[in-house]
Amino acid sequence: MLGTLVPGEKITEVGLASQLGVSRPTLREALNQLAREGLLVQEPYRGMRVAELSAGEHLDLAHTRHAVDMLAVDSILAVPDGQRMAALDEYWEEFAAVERDPDPLIRHEAHVAFHRGIWEASENQVLLRLWPVIEAHITIALAQDQAIRSDPNRALTQHHALMDALHSRDRDAVDRAFREHTIRSAEELLEIMAAQSTAVAV
Repeated sequence: MLGTLVPGEKITEVGLASQLGVSRPTLREALNQLAREGLLVQEPYRGMRVAELSAGEHLDLAHTRHAVDMLAVDSILAVPDGQRMAALDEYWEEFAAVERDPDPLIRHEAHVAFHRGIWEASENQVLLRLWPVIEAHITIALAQDQAIRSDPNRALTQHHALMDALHSRDRDAVDRAFREHTIRSAEELLEIMAAQSTAVAV
């Protein structure tokens, strides 16, 4: 998230162990855990590299997130007493408290926790079991996004739009807000990446 390691970059155990001040066996154990979570890719005879998403995978993730987020939203809106919405509001307040923090890691963790909070507020246990897989992909996508464009104000505007739509309890408005936040955001990122590739080729 800090851009020290970029998507696709090869991991050098010796340098990383020295930089972090840990032994190589400890580092290797940590790297293997990150590989199991999907944040690193292990290649036979080539070591590990930071995971990255192809253009197709970015769009697949965005469409999957949108569909599953809306499943969570339907569960939240289905409870008329507002109990699930109140639970979501608590996650939102935690995110809003640090959304302008200068530390990108704090913003990232709060961002991911907020989206996990949407699923938790839905009380759908299957979604919660699926979360670790989706979280790893979200982290990879955010790292690529951060490496290409850093625009905290844009993220801020979109998250406020999400909450405004959710509080309206208008499902169509919520759908539009989530579609803008996930699918359209992924499309814009891919447009930037394509333009950069064309500029480099020229």
